[in-house]
Amino acid sequence: MSKKLSFVSLGCDKNTVDSEIMLDLLTEHGYEITKDDNEADAIIVNTCAFIQAAQEESINTIIEMGGYKKTGKCKALIVSGCLAQRYADQIFEEMPEVDAVVGTGSYEKIVEVLDQLLCDHKKQVKAVDPMNERDLSYKRRTVITPGYFEYLKIAEGCSNRCTYCIIPYLRGDYRSRRKEDILEEAEDLARGGIKEVMIVAQDITKYGRDLYDDYFLPELLKDLCKIDGLEWIRLLYCYPEDVTDQLIQTIKEEPKIVHYIDIPIQHCSDTVLKRMKRHHTKQMLVDLLAKLRREIPDICIRTTLITGFPQESEEEFSEMKDFVRTSRFDRLGVFTYSQEIGTPAARMKGQIPDDVKEEREAELMQLQEEVSSEISASLVGREMTAMIEGRLPEEDSDEGHVYSARTYRDAPDIDGFIFLNSPDEYESGDMVRCKVTGSYEYDLIGEIL
Repeated sequence: MSKKLSFVSLGCDKNTVDSEIMLDLLTEHGYEITKDDNEADAIIVNTCAFIQAAQEESINTIIEMGGYKKTGKCKALIVSGCLAQRYADQIFEEMPEVDAVVGTGSYEKIVEVLDQLLCDHKKQVKAVDPMNERDLSYKRRTVITPGYFEYLKIAEGCSNRCTYCIIPYLRGDYRSRRKEDILEEAEDLARGGIKEVMIVAQDITKYGRDLYDDYFLPELLKDLCKIDGLEWIRLLYCYPEDVTDQLIQTIKEEPKIVHYIDIPIQHCSDTVLKRMKRHHTKQMLVDLLAKLRREIPDICIRTTLITGFPQESEEEFSEMKDFVRTSRFDRLGVFTYSQEIGTPAARMKGQIPDDVKEEREAELMQLQEEVSSEISASLVGREMTAMIEGRLPEEDSDEGHVYSARTYRDAPDIDGFIFLNSPDEYESGDMVRCKVTGSYEYDLIGEIL
């Protein structure tokens, strides 16, 4: 019997890891992965439901993939991930083309579910187990990133309970993975050619407190730095209240940890932060940014902000604009507040109209563009190490090639590039020394030395 499978992974990098875990289980049990949806006997859509826009993308993708049951060879359509966890029954009711749902607590059952559909010809198979009971002892994955960088998830779920966030309802409480499993997985990735790992979780700074009753992230990072083959270790999603002196010193002292940190602050106004149920204050942020830049002068700091949180006044928004001007974040992303059913913030009075949220988002991004342009210009003349991402064949000339690359200041998919000129041939994943010769708002120009 043919067992060709097409897999669509949506959403965040944590979801990418989950997709790779399921793919490893499926290929180990004889399923062949195909990129041709027309040829697939089964299609899996691993969904995101973090905000309304993500839910809409997931639903549209499910409908699109369901079309291959009529035009292709597809006999089974499976919806997995966050949308499946939260809306399993509604999916069956409203999308009859779906044959099974697999929630975020049930990924290890993906082979069993697919076998039931293709071999036993069952319909409407539901695997939605309690999120907190998910087995986190996996150590291998089938990599679907380009093959030289990968995400390393060190924990699942979140217990912060921010008033706007739906993650605990989709992923459960915060659960750290065992250090031994993480290290074994990282060693397997390095043996497979991975040079850069991004440490991810909903909040990596909470790592170990539930499992080891201690602040364990620095110790984990030091052990990861000992793995041969890994060259860059990048830290994403560090909540500001837990960026300790110990963590800062670890970043400073370990050469494999790039001088880059993602600290999602969401807002700076103490009144808004209190409504969000965040655990930091504006002064804590000011002190933390100063300390990071004092201890690690070349640190690249990324953050995210939310505009239009319920009751956000013009004064509170102006305070955030002033904060963006003075804090001079190297990287900044802005989201408009999404009113997610079931969260405390969704029930708050003073919901902000969408057009106001979007106007505020545009204002902040315009401010950040000016800041980023100035920071990029200040880097001209500096020498750095960069990782080649790919070649731009349309830019080839008699003088050589143009490559897109990333420096330590650039996380994949969310930050910019440095475009490098060179007469020599390079492959994706090669590490090169380069000199910055020009700049745009978010990207750099350089030459390979």
